[in-house]
Amino acid sequence: MSEVKNRIDFVYIFDVQDGNPNGDPDAGNLPRIDAETGMGLVTDVCIKRKVRNYVQTARNSENQYDIFIKEKAVLNTLIDKAHDDSEVKNAKDKTEAARCFMCKNYYDIRAFGAVMSTGKNAGQVRGPIQFTFARSVDPIATAEHSITRMAVATEKEAEKQGGDNRTMGRKATVPYGLYVCHGFISANLAQQTGFSEEDLELFWDVLKNMFDVDRSAARGLMSAQKLIVFKHDSMLGNAPANKLFDLVKVEKVCDGAPRSFSDYSVTIDKNNIPANIVLEELI
Repeated sequence: MSEVKNRIDFVYIFDVQDGNPNGDPDAGNLPRIDAETGMGLVTDVCIKRKVRNYVQTARNSENQYDIFIKEKAVLNTLIDKAHDDSEVKNAKDKTEAARCFMCKNYYDIRAFGAVMSTGKNAGQVRGPIQFTFARSVDPIATAEHSITRMAVATEKEAEKQGGDNRTMGRKATVPYGLYVCHGFISANLAQQTGFSEEDLELFWDVLKNMFDVDRSAARGLMSAQKLIVFKHDSMLGNAPANKLFDLVKVEKVCDGAPRSFSDYSVTIDKNNIPANIVLEELI
């Protein structure tokens, strides 16, 4: 596999319609929000979860594409399995050998890193891919809806309700929100974890398609709208990431409350992109 040799910064823009993109368990699972500005938030952890789920679904039968942080996983058991590998057993530095084994076999460790010192030690890995929180372009209006279930869970509940088995619940949604996330890929860390150009191509495919394999009634209609990539011609990069991100402008073009992606314009100041940086619009 070919190595990633270029630093990459990217802008990922997605939206939600009539759904909850990332509930806050400390606030009754309401959509996350910046309390001072009213802007909606989606955490980096939430985005990484969707990446992991897509890779697990799309490449689960292939070697080297397993997922370390997955539902119902027992992490120490997976770390212990690395120490059962014959190459790790025969290595002088078993911790380093186990770390290499985990990077080779688990896509999310190669991409995002992991702390693997909780069982038999496999060290720690700093991942080359990092995200910021995604933040909505405009303040979001959270709507709460009453919902009815026409059944109860137990006979005891049915007796209490005298045969009327309806129960009430609440559902929180965002009518519409356009979110912007910024990401960074370190070529130096990619070479340390073995994150390859092939892995990178899979990552771009994930960002394009991950919402389509993660549908849920709670999340409404979520869609990837733009993926703008700045590829430097060196490992350390040729310009500050924030200066590149400032070249991307997302502006509301409608009157009143936005309700679709067409209510916004996304423009890139291509004239001010440094000559040693390549712009790619993957969506």
